[in-house]
Amino acid sequence: MTKVAPIDQRKADHIKINLEQDVRSALTTGLEKVHFIHEALPELDLDRINTSLSLFGKTLSSPTLVSSMTGGTDEAEVINLRLAEAAQECGIAMGVGSQRAAIEHPEQAKTFQVRRVAPDILLFANLGAVQFNYGYGVDQCRKAVEMIEADALYLHINPLQEAVQDAGDTNWVGITRKIEEVCKKLGVPVIAKEVGWGFSEKTAKVLAECGVQAIDVAGAGGTSWSQVEMHRAPDEFTRRLAATFVGWGIPTAEAVMNVKRAVPEMTVFASGGIKDGLDIAKCIALGATLGGMAGEFLKAAAVSTERAVEMMKLTKRQIEVSMFSSGAGTLKELSSKFIIKN
Repeated sequence: MTKVAPIDQRKADHIKINLEQDVRSALTTGLEKVHFIHEALPELDLDRINTSLSLFGKTLSSPTLVSSMTGGTDEAEVINLRLAEAAQECGIAMGVGSQRAAIEHPEQAKTFQVRRVAPDILLFANLGAVQFNYGYGVDQCRKAVEMIEADALYLHINPLQEAVQDAGDTNWVGITRKIEEVCKKLGVPVIAKEVGWGFSEKTAKVLAECGVQAIDVAGAGGTSWSQVEMHRAPDEFTRRLAATFVGWGIPTAEAVMNVKRAVPEMTVFASGGIKDGLDIAKCIALGATLGGMAGEFLKAAAVSTERAVEMMKLTKRQIEVSMFSSGAGTLKELSSKFIIKN
């Protein structure tokens, strides 16, 4: 297909680097400027706070998403299964990492197939949009969805990562039209997802016109994939190129607001540097439907399923206490309970 390094090696590198190296963006998420108004008399019962919602035909216990991370290696299979088991127990949504490895090497499909332990979760398949210029199309998207019995498909959009990656895929001409074709023909919802640099209002409008049913902003402020690629770089030239962009991108809070301004009716997932349930509550207040976390869940799942369950339960309780302490009896009410301080 392309001249990149073996996919399984890249996947293994990504897990190792994310667990062991400092790959944070030089930017913050912007969520530190969002503050809930404390209500000392909330007139609510904490134990009756309801964080559930319905999305794409599934009921979730809280607006929490296990963001797409991994797949394609034995270690990734263990992590995905632990995350999925925990998501099933906690009733939250999950996305898998890019399935290109399994499309090109079918024996790796099992590393993504988590329905065996999570029959009921809202599950998102995942492919890179740029692959539409490298031989992929609707058929591969359908294979990715069917492979894991997914409810929807992420198309991840990562031009900067490809631009600084050794032998990355950098032909993005015509991708918009091809995303539109997939949206029309696939038969399940398509979600456009950045990987850490956010979306502008212009791109949000373009994606809405393509027919995507949700946008995951994956803004700046968390993992910087240019930093990940810096640690993978085979030479000094590529390392310095990748290192240049540590402060690039649109912060997560700004990206959420960009999408809601551009396409008010669009379903938005907020991810990128979200560290806890308070951050998720802030994103819901800004207009998101789900808040996605990766790093904290990855670290927990690297230990055990039980540790991942514990982290997910803590995240839900953090959302509940955020609602309770700001006087918000429902997720919708959070939108009137905050201020932004510059």
